Amino acid sequence: MNRLTTSQGGFELARFPENPRDAFRAWDAADEYLLRQLEGTEEAAPVDLSGAVVVVGDRWGALSTVLAEHRPVQITDSYLAQRATLANLARNGRDEDAVRLLSARDTPPDRIDVLLVRVPKSLALLEDQLHRLAPAVHAGTVVIGTGMVKEIHTSTLRLFERIIGPTRTSLAVKKARLIFCTPDPALPRTPSPWPHRYELPDGIGAVSGRTVVNHAGIFCAERLDVGTRFFLNHLPERSGQDHVVDLGCGNGVVGTCAALANPESTVTFIDESYQAVASAEATFRAGLGADAEARFLVGDGMADVPPGSVDLVLNNPPFHSHQAITDATSRTMFQGARTALRQGGELWVVGNRHLGYHTQLRRTFGNCTTVAGDPKFVVLRAVKR
Repeated sequence: MNRLTTSQGGFELARFPENPRDAFRAWDAADEYLLRQLEGTEEAAPVDLSGAVVVVGDRWGALSTVLAEHRPVQITDSYLAQRATLANLARNGRDEDAVRLLSARDTPPDRIDVLLVRVPKSLALLEDQLHRLAPAVHAGTVVIGTGMVKEIHTSTLRLFERIIGPTRTSLAVKKARLIFCTPDPALPRTPSPWPHRYELPDGIGAVSGRTVVNHAGIFCAERLDVGTRFFLNHLPERSGQDHVVDLGCGNGVVGTCAALANPESTVTFIDESYQAVASAEATFRAGLGADAEARFLVGDGMADVPPGSVDLVLNNPPFHSHQAITDATSRTMFQGARTALRQGGELWVVGNRHLGYHTQLRRTFGNCTTVAGDPKFVVLRAVKR
């Protein structure tokens, strides 16, 4: 846990789930830069926060916690960001009802007077969000974006310009930058172009030729990524009434393939991204029909899956947390999978060879075997004994 000091006081903040081994803070220089701008500078007066304030993409709730007295609406695609926000509000004696939490799938407010955007890693997610928010923005709305310099590109500014209005940037401070956008009510309000759909290639098992649906922000929106393709070619061949979990499901291709290959199985799709779970459900329905049964959970890994209830977990763990490379997510996923598996249940993992997941799996399960590998990827199997 670390302390963020602002003109409004100091705030104890942590990521979620809080991990003493995690050295990363719950905010960065981009959040600090935005908060200073709101307070007023030599060039600009303080921003009037008495109206409807919307905070988009607040990564760990730092902005929402500091601004809680203004009762902002927070919009995020991340379940973990919502949990971090609630924990940080409680940690600092703020009423959790002071911040209205909405997901990227929810209908945004009808009117926005101050729009604060933490620029996401995904340009597609930013595009979708701006299209969804634009109807609520008016000529007097203050629109400020923030991000680290490496996160803000010419394409980022063009999106603000095309969807909201004239856009300029600030000078860089501590490798962070602000985006100032002036709403233009004359701009046409067009619907978001998302989701995107594409057909899978042949030669990848039961899911060959099926349709994939990708909502904005999901990895590889236009084609099947090479890691998932490698995994699909080496999935276990099983039969019977298995309970299968597609953990970190993304667009749901892996879990859909498992369901098609074994019609007797029950598949649960889990991701911390609301957009991902919506994509997984759409992909599953496109492949198996509207009446096919499956579970779709937005959550913190396997936390909501009963212990000892799963036969097979399929997992392609992320190794980035925003811009930082970390193994914290894979550790949590592997430990959660072990708890959820029945005796004899299996975890199958695909990952870049250099990540060394075999070491983590041996530490967690006491065993790990290599199913398949190529110069870049490896598929690993661990059994709960």
